[in-house]
Amino acid sequence: MSQPPGLDLVALQAFLDEASPGLLTGGLHAELIAGGKSNLTYVVSDGSRDVVVRRPPLGHVLATAHDMSREHRVMAALSGTPVPVPHMYAECTDTSVIGAPFYVMERVGGTPYRTSDELKPLGPNRTRAIADDVTDTLVALHSVDPASVGLSDFGRPDGYLERQVRRWKAQMDGSASRELHGEQELHERLAASIPASAEATIVHGDYRMDNTLVDDSDHVCAVLDWEMATLGDPLADVALMLVYQSLASIAPHAVSTVSQAPGHPTRDDIAQRYSERSGRDLSHLAFHEALAYYKLAAILEGIYFRFTQGQTVGAGFEDIGAATEPLLAAGLDVIQNYTPN
Repeated sequence: MSQPPGLDLVALQAFLDEASPGLLTGGLHAELIAGGKSNLTYVVSDGSRDVVVRRPPLGHVLATAHDMSREHRVMAALSGTPVPVPHMYAECTDTSVIGAPFYVMERVGGTPYRTSDELKPLGPNRTRAIADDVTDTLVALHSVDPASVGLSDFGRPDGYLERQVRRWKAQMDGSASRELHGEQELHERLAASIPASAEATIVHGDYRMDNTLVDDSDHVCAVLDWEMATLGDPLADVALMLVYQSLASIAPHAVSTVSQAPGHPTRDDIAQRYSERSGRDLSHLAFHEALAYYKLAAILEGIYFRFTQGQTVGAGFEDIGAATEPLLAAGLDVIQNYTPN
């Protein structure tokens, strides 16, 4: 029985015997999936069935981050909607079992495309089809009525943008270990420029291509990584998706490079497709993009802090801290000419 960091397989089997009898029959093997830089994701197998286990990162955990119950609840609620999600098997809120809350879900077959090199062999037509379906899946998410799936109390839409600005400032301050040029100025500009929020929808909170799984027919077959999901302004998701589009040139070592693959739509193509298919007004998109840059800077600074404290698990963290200031600079560039109505 393999024993990866952060997952006690004996305790997991005992829990599943009670919570989901027969799901796994013993002799467990587990592997930590590479690439995740926040919540830890494991593939666990008994030799005949694979499942996925998600738990918070080891060590330093910021308040409100890495909420397993939120992830589990939103995916369970979206089952049966046009938004593809894995089936949920069990949730454990008792931290004495493996040392943290966790949940167990279906392992969905599919590819989480993260780099341009992974997309290039598919050719420009398939790459475009995949990217368009990622956008269309976001449109589908924002079309789901929260009350119809039992999520009317999943967040507090009133004051959503004000809370987002405060929250990511608190997250940044919670990981403070060095001076960051532009951080204070960007926060002040955001706080002074908050527009009225659009009608609230379910917001994923970290929507991008490599947080989806794509099947062999080039369609999204699962949306993953819902740890920051809430009810709020749908433009927050759109902006973050567009910001990820630009990160291949700003901080390619930190996030994704899929936008550099031949055939991938441009930022304007994505925004136009979303607007046309959703019918939503994107006139305040610049504010949301600046906030998305600040949010990503706060997230990466938190990862950098955990890395410096020796509290990360997995590879790919050594260059993460170099991305924070370029993200802050990009946010300042976006917001400098923005004026709310």
